[in-house]
Amino acid sequence: MFIQYIIIAILSLWISPAKQISLDGAWRLRHSETEETVKIYQDGYFMFARYDKVQKKFVHAGGGTYTLKGKKYQEKIEYFSADSTKVGSAWESKISGRGEGKLIFRLKKEEIWEKIAEENNSLTGNWRITARADASGKMNAMQRGARKTLKILSGSRFQWAAINPETKQFSGTGGGTYTAANGKYTENIEFFSRDNTRVGASLSFDFEVKANDWLHSGLSSKGDKISEVWSREK
Repeated sequence: MFIQYIIIAILSLWISPAKQISLDGAWRLRHSETEETVKIYQDGYFMFARYDKVQKKFVHAGGGTYTLKGKKYQEKIEYFSADSTKVGSAWESKISGRGEGKLIFRLKKEEIWEKIAEENNSLTGNWRITARADASGKMNAMQRGARKTLKILSGSRFQWAAINPETKQFSGTGGGTYTAANGKYTENIEFFSRDNTRVGASLSFDFEVKANDWLHSGLSSKGDKISEVWSREK
């Protein structure tokens, strides 16, 4: 009887499905001591940016939707600053775990990504700007269309991008680390495609989350008043 139980236990382990890898969060691929790519996954969307932290140099960025079934990973590109002809294409690779907090992507070559230690909060998610106040303070809703500005946050990392997947237009991106607590949201900028002099700056805003809307107000990096509504994008 004892041997029978052992056999059943072994068989149950052999036929049980492998644990699905979770990509939610932020990951880092190091290219040198100063240059890296940070990739954020959340709510079925991803964004990445490659940049040099010391030289404050932006290299390129991209993003879109993704699927992961077992070890089969696929990205559908919505923007890619280095080559707009790639927009709309699908990139496929194999993916597997390698120890604690590491992933291996196998496309043309093997890439080892490291998980960035972080915790989630009320702003974790993929957001789209849906309203903005004008000079008088009146909040104006934005008509939904192909052109969009998204901001993805997962734990301590954020990245925004202004894009139009239909025309393959990339207008800009930026990102870095953030904190959100007690109604205060602070961004620490690590890269900015339009102006690398902004790198190193910290911007603080008042924020509140109501249902699926994020109310966001404060001063821009130029000192202009801003008041915006971001809504969860799914």
